[in-house]
Amino acid sequence: MELSKRIRNMQESPIRKLVPYAENAKAAGRKVYHLNIGQPDIETPVEFYNAVKNYDEKVLKYSFSEGSPQLISSIIEYYKKYEMFYNKEDVLITNGGSEALLFSLIAICDDGDEILVPEPFYTNYNGFALPVGIKMVPITTTPENDFRLPSKEEIEKLITDKTKGFLMSTPGNPTGVVYTKDEVEMICNLAIEKDIFVLSDEVYREFVYDGEEFYSFGRVEHARQHVVIIDSISKRFSACGARIGCVASKNKEFIANVLKLCQSRLCVPTLEQEGAIELYKLDESYYEKVRKEYNKRRDVLFEKLREIDGVICHPPKGAFYTIVTLPVEDAEDFVIWLLRDFHYNNKTVMMAPAEGFYATPGLGKNQVRLAYVINEEDLRNAIDVLKYGLEEYNRIK
Repeated sequence: MELSKRIRNMQESPIRKLVPYAENAKAAGRKVYHLNIGQPDIETPVEFYNAVKNYDEKVLKYSFSEGSPQLISSIIEYYKKYEMFYNKEDVLITNGGSEALLFSLIAICDDGDEILVPEPFYTNYNGFALPVGIKMVPITTTPENDFRLPSKEEIEKLITDKTKGFLMSTPGNPTGVVYTKDEVEMICNLAIEKDIFVLSDEVYREFVYDGEEFYSFGRVEHARQHVVIIDSISKRFSACGARIGCVASKNKEFIANVLKLCQSRLCVPTLEQEGAIELYKLDESYYEKVRKEYNKRRDVLFEKLREIDGVICHPPKGAFYTIVTLPVEDAEDFVIWLLRDFHYNNKTVMMAPAEGFYATPGLGKNQVRLAYVINEEDLRNAIDVLKYGLEEYNRIK
């Protein structure tokens, strides 16, 4: 027997494939600081749990395939504060942002079609695309230019008759870039000119720092038939395990066809939707508190990183990730060595090698992605481990 080519060709997650090394380190009694994955330690709001506990129906029934009407209404109200105006027929509830993105790609692409995506990009974009025959075509951005987009003319050169759309992430994972109004409108104008889609992953929109303005692709009125918003409660409310996301678009044909996919998997879990309804009712003070916490963690991270010789880093303007260049030739080898062979005061650190976030061969080989999702004290300790680890690694290599 032989497995399918699509599954054998699927990329292994560079974020999760090193987990066995971390588990072995823990089994050996070492503390592992996890900077490799975007799992916040912020407490999930109690309102979520209360809603689930207070659910008093006698039968736990299927929800609607398009999602709970009450949850859809809550999301529509939430979007209004960002000047994004949707009706109930424009929003579908999904099993996390992952399903929203997978369904959107299936709806707009056939086998062999292409999606343009700024690199480095979230590795699971490849995980969604490759099994259904979609090629991710990179728009290369660099840390030297703060991961800003190239000119419209440069991007236009990448568009072919196979291009079905753009996949954007703002604020970005893994770079923390926040696209400006001009960049957002440039991509939308290209989408209109070429009659293609813009899929905008905006799950980190609350986490923007240094006075930057978050400008949603959903605000570009003249592009509303081309724009699809991908969203999730996972990071916004530190509710990654609830798996509640949504897809929103004013393009009625697109929504009607994504609904077919929603119907094929029946529904999103009923109880988690009940909890999510209450999350979207939280007032602005919740977002402000969490934003301040991540801002503080970002500042602590970069204060410590600047103490390490040879490390090149630029504070991101959003989300809670950053790409850091290390004074090593092979970041993956270094990360494995940290977990397998090194500890400082019986502690080590896990990071995500950045090469897997690029589509262009050779890029990111000496970079890592760091997620500043752990508390301030742990962040300081983690970067101390990194500092001493780099010194030892470069001494023996």
